Order: sequence, then structure tokens, then C-alpha cells
Amino acid sequence: MLRRYFMTLPVLAASPRRPIAVIAHRAGHSRHRENTLPAIRAAIEMGVDYVELDVRTTKDGALVLHHDAALKSKRPLQELTLAEIRAEDPDVPLFSDALALLKNRCGLYLDWKAATAPALIGALRPHDMLKRTVVYGSFARLADLQKLEPKLWVMPEAVSVENLKRSLDELHPKVIAFDRHDFKDEIIQVARDAKVDIFVDRLGADDNPAAWREVIAKGATGIQTDRPEDLLQFLA
Repeated sequence: MLRRYFMTLPVLAASPRRPIAVIAHRAGHSRHRENTLPAIRAAIEMGVDYVELDVRTTKDGALVLHHDAALKSKRPLQELTLAEIRAEDPDVPLFSDALALLKNRCGLYLDWKAATAPALIGALRPHDMLKRTVVYGSFARLADLQKLEPKLWVMPEAVSVENLKRSLDELHPKVIAFDRHDFKDEIIQVARDAKVDIFVDRLGADDNPAAWREVIAKGATGIQTDRPEDLLQFLA
């Protein structure tokens, strides 16, 4: 399973014996602004297993980290050049700079917001992150990505029993994403029977020790959290 693969790489885990992967949602944003280089550094220093980041494309083809499709001024990133974006918000980082920080230090949980498959692969490859990245996105885009680069781990959303079975049959993923809407016993069982890793979002009201304990008991092998420091302490 993906968890076992990553645990064989000591540079990627705070403890090679920890059975649950800790995924820092939008990096270490309790200390720094989300999706920024300081937040990524903070998450790495905590010892998380993965940093979750959102990637988008500018008008001139640069890959940047930004969760929302638009800046605070409501101007869409895809309609602005990198220089125009930086003029309004100088803290928006390049995806390549984030990859340079992560290389050989931490895994990447990539939320594929807006970028072409070739651009993603072209960014990951020179930083040796193809085997250290799980990519979350739509079924169709993940299928296209997998055809171009089989080394990348694609991570479809579970959604339903039927959808999960289709993903397993056609994408052959090693890891499945779950959130509070599809983390249901009958869907979880399909993933467990397939012996794939189960990465679960525990955000907002679900981001607490009781909820972490519950998903672990049901088979989660990774937890995405806004409280990575607390989750690390809980698992320790």
C-alpha cells in the first residue's frame, strides 16, 4: 500500500513506525498563511508525512499555489499574469519553489485545481517528486494523468460504492480519498477489501481527537487535518 511505500523512505516520515499518515491541510497554516512557503516549511519541521497544496495556472502558464480561483480583488488567477498576481499579492508562491522545499523531506498531497496534466508532470519530475506525490482530482483528469505518467499515485474521491468500484477497476489506485460525506461503512469496506490506503479529511468540526480515533478504528491510514501538531501528538 502507499503508506507502506512511504514508510520505507525515512526522510518522509517523522517516525517510520507511525501507522497513520499525517496530512497538513494547506500546510502549517496555524502559524503562517496557507499555501505559502513559510507554511510549508513549518509543516515539514513539525514532521508531517504530507503537505496538502492547491495548484493553479496563471494566464502566462506559471503554476502557483492558491486555493481560490480568484484573488481578493475578485480577479481570476487564470486571467492574470504572474507579474500581475504578484503586484496584488506578493506572497503567492510558485509551485516549483514549493517542490524544492518538499524534495527529499516530505510527501505532497496535491489538490489539482487548475493545470494541465503535462504541466504537472513537468513540474514534479525535475524535483524527483513523481513517487512522492498523491494527486487528488476528477476521475477523467486522473485517468489522463495516469496515462501520461504511471509513476504518479492518483487518488480519486470515494463518492459511492459504485463510483469507488469503477475507480478501482479503471484507475487501479493505491489510495482513495474520503471526506465526511462518503466515509460510510459500506464504502469503506470496498476500499478495505481492495487493500488500498484510506486518506480521510477531518476538517472543521470533525478535526478533533474523538473524530480521529473514530476514523482510525474504521480503517483510515491517513488523516488530513488543520491541526497537524495536535494530531502528531495524539498519534504519539
